[in-house]
Amino acid sequence: MMKRTFAKLSFVVVLSLAVLGGCATYQAAKPELGGQINLDTVKAGMFDTGRMWTFDYPPIDYFKTSYGFAPDEAWFEKARLAALRLPNCSASFVSEDGLVFTNHHCARGALDRVNREGENLPEHGFFASTLAEERKVPRLYVDQLVLIEDVTDEVQKAFESGRNDDERVANRNKAIEEIEKRYQDKTKLNCNVVSFYNGGKFSLYGFKRYNDVRLVFAPELQLGFYGGDWDNFTYPRYDLDISFFRVYDDNGQPLKSSNYFKWSARGATEGEAVFVIGNPGRTNRLFTYSQIEFQRDYAYPFVSNNLNNLVRIFSSYLAKHPDQKLQYQTQLFGYSNSQKLYVGRVKGLQDPILMAKKRDFEKTFKKAVLDNPQLRQEYGHLWDEIAGLQIDKGKLFSEVQSYGYVGAGRSAYFGLAARLVEFANQLKLPEDQRGPVYKGKALDSLKMRFYSAINTELEQEILSLQLANMKAAFGDRNPAFNKLLAGQTPAASAAGLARSTVMSSEDQVKQFLNGNPDNILQSSDPFIAFVASTSERASEVRDRYNELVSREQGKVQLLGRALFGLYGTSIPPDATFSLRIADGVVRGYEYNGTLAPYFTTFYGMYDRHYAFNKKDPWDLPDRWRNPPPSFDMSTPLNFVSTNDIIGGNSGSPVVNKNLEICGIAFDGNIESLPNDLISTDEYMRCVSVHSAGILEALDDIYKAERLVNELKTGRISN
Repeated sequence: MMKRTFAKLSFVVVLSLAVLGGCATYQAAKPELGGQINLDTVKAGMFDTGRMWTFDYPPIDYFKTSYGFAPDEAWFEKARLAALRLPNCSASFVSEDGLVFTNHHCARGALDRVNREGENLPEHGFFASTLAEERKVPRLYVDQLVLIEDVTDEVQKAFESGRNDDERVANRNKAIEEIEKRYQDKTKLNCNVVSFYNGGKFSLYGFKRYNDVRLVFAPELQLGFYGGDWDNFTYPRYDLDISFFRVYDDNGQPLKSSNYFKWSARGATEGEAVFVIGNPGRTNRLFTYSQIEFQRDYAYPFVSNNLNNLVRIFSSYLAKHPDQKLQYQTQLFGYSNSQKLYVGRVKGLQDPILMAKKRDFEKTFKKAVLDNPQLRQEYGHLWDEIAGLQIDKGKLFSEVQSYGYVGAGRSAYFGLAARLVEFANQLKLPEDQRGPVYKGKALDSLKMRFYSAINTELEQEILSLQLANMKAAFGDRNPAFNKLLAGQTPAASAAGLARSTVMSSEDQVKQFLNGNPDNILQSSDPFIAFVASTSERASEVRDRYNELVSREQGKVQLLGRALFGLYGTSIPPDATFSLRIADGVVRGYEYNGTLAPYFTTFYGMYDRHYAFNKKDPWDLPDRWRNPPPSFDMSTPLNFVSTNDIIGGNSGSPVVNKNLEICGIAFDGNIESLPNDLISTDEYMRCVSVHSAGILEALDDIYKAERLVNELKTGRISN
């Protein structure tokens, strides 16, 4: 399942750089006949940086050469306006009455939010048989990209006015804020400046936001995530990962729009050109080699260790408390998804051919710069400087993570203590010097929502993980941490600290909030005491690390200008969770010593159901166990194509040349996991739900006649 990764790295800023190279294809390193591959002969491929094209610079000539058709401006405009972005996924309009199509795993939070007492929508699914039954989802919105403006000159002019890297980055950020506000005031749209090519180009994107979004249909979790984590990131696959919403206008009526994708009942066939239109989250294909090494040596191991332990902790907890599955299962799925993702990424970084291709990327780009006297003077020094910054960041990485109290792998105890210390420090300031949430009515509101109940059993295990990470970073060199551990192991210390802290008491926290701020700062609570006593060192380390990141950003932007100056839009920029169109072809591939077909059928789903003795995660809900005679199990269910995707593309429509829905992207295969650094189409595949299979399931299994008719006709049926 392609979701934006749940693992958040505090103070680790993702940056990018890169090149255009020769033409070899990537595959797992293996001996050739007669000996090992000579890595010095491995060359970067033409599309190693991917095929996530922007709508700012659509590759019309490339499409014409590759697929024999040249879409015009109207084609791209319709594609852009029919595509949508959810807070964490992609989506699209599929009828003139505001029907929205996305993945089931993009709708799990919505299912939880509209679930009523006595219901279990994640387990049983949901279908609104009438418009009146469609349920409005609190805090859910969809964005439609309606405005694109090139603001490169204004941003780069501000950047160039700085005297050093810090000033350049600060000036750039200030200019971006001013541009966003100016356009937002003028257009009343939600406006964001998007950076491409690491600062080689900047565009202003204006979004029309729709806030009235209602749930129409979602299958059971068992179908939406069929095969569970075992089948995640694999193919052949048998997953009905779909859901439907509807956008309503300001008058409470279904939104009318001519910009939607019509439905192809036939779907995609082998060899057909298809296009994935969505919002890929982030790639690092333009990283310098030293930045890749930093990820390999520091960031990825840290994230992977946290994810491995979080999966263990939550799996063990739910095994003991199955009654809390509804509350924690989605969180566990997220950790498991990210765990598998990072395993694949680490393997990619260990692949000598992949790394050789990345070295050739850099070698080719660097040579082009150094061979030009003017470019060499402006940019030739940047690679060594960026490499030096990676060394300096590495020296601080473990310590700066230890002083991070929020995010995956961090205990609620430390997080609450850090917020209390910040609260106290703010309240000791004169009111006019405090942050906006620490004064007036905002302060009263903050106090009311400050505390969240703590699951002590679960948090003790997470605390043990956090203490182990801190121990690895500090050793015996941090007196405050030594006092916290009190000579015990992280696990033993976690048990004692969880028993002794007042962080689990809402009443005590309220007393802190309503009392003298000094009562917080002088508290003997072990977590508050640690945060308060180390706050000066923590600020020093964070500031130093952020300074390094800022300098890195400045140098990366300079190198990005060199990259864009040399290659222009002939290569696409890294993904930035902004709208892209990725071309590809429906095609199977070799795997496991055999061939993966380009599509799977419902027969395969039932085969896994019976082959695993009807046990989770391959069991089926009651309505699926005895399908009606009209149900055609030979209908395509999932299919694969060579489109370039990554997390954030979940829910992206897969369309043909006529802009008709052939399917919906929901995952990549296991071979695609290193594609945050490199993209090839020999084995990497986009996995999608087939449009024909969707209609078959909706019609014969779910009896969703109203929805089927709307998909076929493009409008609500009377």
